[in-house]
Amino acid sequence: MYPSVTRVIPQADYVLDLTFSNGESGTLDMKPYLDFGVFTRLKDYGSFQKVSVVFDTIEWDVGADLDPEFVYEKCSRQPTIHLARY
Repeated sequence: MYPSVTRVIPQADYVLDLTFSNGESGTLDMKPYLDFGVFTRLKDYGSFQKVSVVFDTIEWDVGADLDPEFVYEKCSRQPTIHLARY
């Protein structure tokens, strides 16, 4: 079972900042996917910016969405840091 996406923020150059339900965060570069199917609609940067979390993954207003497992696997994740309490 993969963690759910809990937050998405579009950045410059077709990159998404993501946060997952397990506390991890990272980035997903969407440029390699913009020449395929419905994702070609995201070349319009205004459309790309209209991304949101829907259920456990991300979706755009133009009808494009990604499988949550794909998002998690392709995301360049930052390690989760756990701080001890004293």
